[in-house]
Amino acid sequence: MKKIHLLLFSSFILFLSCKKKNADFVIKGLVSDATFSQPLSNATVKLYQIPVGSTEEVLIASSKTDAQGNYTFSFPREKMEKYRLLISKSNYFLIDEIIYFSELSLESDYIENCSTTAMSWAKLTFHNLNPQAVDHLQYIKQSGKNGCMECCPTSYQDYYGSLDTSIYCINDGNTDYSYLYWVLGTSDQGSRTVFTTAFDTSEVILNY
Repeated sequence: MKKIHLLLFSSFILFLSCKKKNADFVIKGLVSDATFSQPLSNATVKLYQIPVGSTEEVLIASSKTDAQGNYTFSFPREKMEKYRLLISKSNYFLIDEIIYFSELSLESDYIENCSTTAMSWAKLTFHNLNPQAVDHLQYIKQSGKNGCMECCPTSYQDYYGSLDTSIYCINDGNTDYSYLYWVLGTSDQGSRTVFTTAFDTSEVILNY
């Protein structure tokens, strides 16, 4: 009889333990380095919760990816509008993902695999060798990273008269950055391309 009571008690404790575990959401995934086709280790992963009807973000968990680029968060189920996942590492572009409460389940883990690229920079150098007040240089980005806060514009850029300057444009590492240019009123037009090495600055020069 004592053994039966002990078995029932153990089963009850196990039930409570499982119930408590199942009350947690789990978000996990793999972070990849798309530039070098390998896992991104030692990246900082932060998870924020955003209550319903609020814009306030509350940090609820923070960790680092392991050597294989994996991360895992386990946290209590609370009614929220959404969660924000920020993944960062020096000289890599930020990963910013939104996960809605309705996408999470107590029965299964939520998998959020992400990838990012290493940063590089294109140094665009322009020299007007024989400047005149009427000189007009126009150029436009042809290839290069778009859509980030640090990215150079995709619209036409115009410069007049004397010009001796350099412009730094961020880019995905180990890819090309190029632009088309015209010296208006002359036959001088064409393109310039530079391969931007990851974590480095690569210069492309236009003399006109």
